[in-house]
Amino acid sequence: MEEFRKAYVQLCKESGAQPQETVLQQLHELREGPGQSRLDFATQSLSVDTCRVLGKLLQDEILFTEIMLSDCMLNEEGVRQLLNGLCSNTVVKSLDLKGNNLRALGAEALGKLLRQNKSIRSLTLEWNSLGMWEEGFSLFCQGLGANRFLQWLDLRNNQINHQGAGELALALKCNSSLRELDLRWNNIGLLGGRALLSCLHSNKTLRRLELAGNNVPSDILKAVVLSVSEQAMDHNQDRQTILAENHSRTRVLSKEVFSLKEEKAKQFLDLMDTIDKQREEITRSSRTSAARVGQLQEALNERQSVMNSLKAKLQMTEAALALSEQKVHNLGELLSATKQEQASMAECQLKELRQQKQEASDRETNLLQQLSAANEKNLLLRNQVDELERRCKAQQDQLFQVKQDLTNTTAELKLRVVQAEERLEMEKKRFKQGLEDMESLRLKEVDHMTHHMEASEHSMQERIQRLEATRIGLEEQQRLDHLEEKLRLMTQSRDEAQNYCLQQKQAVGEAQAKLSQMTLQTEGLKRRMEELQQDLSGKEQEKVAEVNKVRVELQEQIGHLQAERTAQEGLKEKIAALERQLKVLSSNHREALLDKESEISTLQEKLRMKEAEISRMREEEAQRASFLQNAIMAYVQGSALGALSPRK
Repeated sequence: MEEFRKAYVQLCKESGAQPQETVLQQLHELREGPGQSRLDFATQSLSVDTCRVLGKLLQDEILFTEIMLSDCMLNEEGVRQLLNGLCSNTVVKSLDLKGNNLRALGAEALGKLLRQNKSIRSLTLEWNSLGMWEEGFSLFCQGLGANRFLQWLDLRNNQINHQGAGELALALKCNSSLRELDLRWNNIGLLGGRALLSCLHSNKTLRRLELAGNNVPSDILKAVVLSVSEQAMDHNQDRQTILAENHSRTRVLSKEVFSLKEEKAKQFLDLMDTIDKQREEITRSSRTSAARVGQLQEALNERQSVMNSLKAKLQMTEAALALSEQKVHNLGELLSATKQEQASMAECQLKELRQQKQEASDRETNLLQQLSAANEKNLLLRNQVDELERRCKAQQDQLFQVKQDLTNTTAELKLRVVQAEERLEMEKKRFKQGLEDMESLRLKEVDHMTHHMEASEHSMQERIQRLEATRIGLEEQQRLDHLEEKLRLMTQSRDEAQNYCLQQKQAVGEAQAKLSQMTLQTEGLKRRMEELQQDLSGKEQEKVAEVNKVRVELQEQIGHLQAERTAQEGLKEKIAALERQLKVLSSNHREALLDKESEISTLQEKLRMKEAEISRMREEEAQRASFLQNAIMAYVQGSALGALSPRK
């Protein structure tokens, strides 16, 4: 508020005007008071410069929502400056201009304000003189007709006559936002009341219209009150109907969403069961494969243990072979030593024999005995050598056989190892292939379930769209049936009015026929008078004596003719009365036709508004269905991801 006060002082200095002390005091009080959304200058006398500065300040002011300018003695130039500033304001909701004696320029400025401002909802114009100037009030009514935001208007004590009421009626036919209008204590009269009553057939938003103190007949006031109350009841009924339809749609959509949730939950549970089954199968196959791998590993371990035992046997055999070779080598050395010893012994014996032969022949027998003993010993030694050679050969054969068995065993073991490795590779390949098959099968199952979920989701979306189209078609059909019923009733009332008009036309035709008959009778009487006059002239020529008698008869005839003339004049008056009645009936019929045409146009306008409302509701329902669909998708995706991610 202090900033507003400083801005006011600054603008006054820039424009060369003196700030009003009363305005500064009021702004100071507003700054100190609790209310910060109301600008109250009531009963303060504001100058033109102050109004100009306030208009500039209020163009972009966002602080005040209510402006009180009642009884401020504003002249029309100040009002124009102030209202021009309010035209671009987007915050002010309520404006009070009570008791400022606004006239032509004020009405024109108010009309401009109503055309341009889009925020004012309440406008108080009590105790002004807007209705005194027809042109200015017409501009005000045009602005009111173009406004789509004003809801409450106070026009009490504004000297509005029947012409101003007609302008207001035209504005109310175009206006679709005004809810309450106060026209008390003006001079509307009968014609203005009729104009306002006729505009209520077109305006379906007005809920309250005050016409007390306007010299309006009580029947028109009752009709206005009845029409306004009917509009309010229709509005409430339409609102209840719309609420009931919205509740029914909400229930249907809730049921659909619940069914979709149940179906999605069921599908999700089925999917989870399928995934669990697949996981169990994969686990079972993994266990089987692990068991097979374990068995193969055990077989491989057994083969490795056999190989190790065979290798140990081979090492033992090689050790035994090395020991046998060592024994053979030792036996060979022993044999060579024995042969050397035998050779040395033979040499020794030969030497001894030679010595014995040289010594004495007597020892020949002893020598022969010794020689036979040596031969026996030599034979024994040879037998031992043969036995040793035979044993060595047997050991060599045994060693060759062991080597051959070792070679065969080694080859067989190598073959078995190769076969075991080949079987292990085959089992690994088979296990890997099985794992790949299970993975591809799982991926296929997941893709199949994904496609199934997408297809079911697409089918659900199509079902929702079909249900939405069916619902929209049923609503449109219901609305069309309702409108057709109204049109039928209107057509029936129009036909009744036409029948009444035809009856009146027949009555007029009968009256015209009677008039023609009376005219013929009058012409016959005129001809008869002429014939009587001719007879009278002939009788005057022929019978002079009977003049008095003829005169008496003529006077009687004249009396009768006068009586007939008076009767004819009475008939003419009746004819004139019938013609006036016919004119009144034709005017009433014309007014009834105009009312019916206006009512038909009103119904067409209402139909257009209902169609616009239907389109808007259709868009809202489509948006709501898209929101529900997105929510369902988010829920399904979120729940599926939340349930799957921990298990993975």
